[in-house]
Amino acid sequence: MVRFMSFSSGSCGNCYYLGSEKEGILIDAGVSVKRLRTYLSENGLSFDSFSAVLVTHDHLDHIRHLGSYCKRLKKPVYTSRTIHSALARHTFTASYIADCRRVLSEDWEEIGGIRVRYFVVPHDATQTVGYAVEIEGRKFVIMTDIGRVTDEAISFAKEADTVVIESNYDIDMLMGGPYTYELKMRIVQGNGHLCNDDCAGAIRRFIHPGLRNIFLCHLSENNNTPKLAYEASASAIAACSDVLDRDGSNMPSLRCLPRKCPSQLFML
Repeated sequence: MVRFMSFSSGSCGNCYYLGSEKEGILIDAGVSVKRLRTYLSENGLSFDSFSAVLVTHDHLDHIRHLGSYCKRLKKPVYTSRTIHSALARHTFTASYIADCRRVLSEDWEEIGGIRVRYFVVPHDATQTVGYAVEIEGRKFVIMTDIGRVTDEAISFAKEADTVVIESNYDIDMLMGGPYTYELKMRIVQGNGHLCNDDCAGAIRRFIHPGLRNIFLCHLSENNNTPKLAYEASASAIAACSDVLDRDGSNMPSLRCLPRKCPSQLFML
């Protein structure tokens, strides 16, 4: 059985677990070692439940505690060469990353018995990647902090059982809110974050009969609500009955991941 859990999902920090009875990985390192230990333990897991950390990009909410992970857990850290170069210079990781550095190629690679491939997505970090993961016969895709959805990202999602996708903001809340004009433009202009409507549009593009789970991640605290994010994506799913079973029995489940606290441990 493949298990998935979000420990935190948003600008306050990002960290996810994906694993089976035999092996597992973390994606990003936005929660402390102490919190990570607690959350794992509460779900019958431990540091032995994962063998590596994947990094999506070098923004602080995704790597704030990566240096501590390297220093204390000594797990290998996998990401692209470009992102590793940034981590080697970053204040929070430069002193610790060298011994844990593992560079992924641009093709599928095995980490233990888990197959992983990254794909580049638009976001205003040094470089940002999503991941396609194959584990225990399941196909999992995560794309967070993505200013717009690329054809390559859609192609991986079209083959996945589970997709984790950003649904960061509601456009009306953002534009009518207190953010500066410059920050609003940074968010909306293709290299920032994905709005609810664009997330819903992406779902309409990649939905297929084999898709079982959709998780909405990185919801904004100031410019979104779980209700708005859920409703936009649920409408997109409902509109796709022509590619699913018309009686609704083949609809994927849809969930919003919490921002500041862990989710339940999902069995995929």
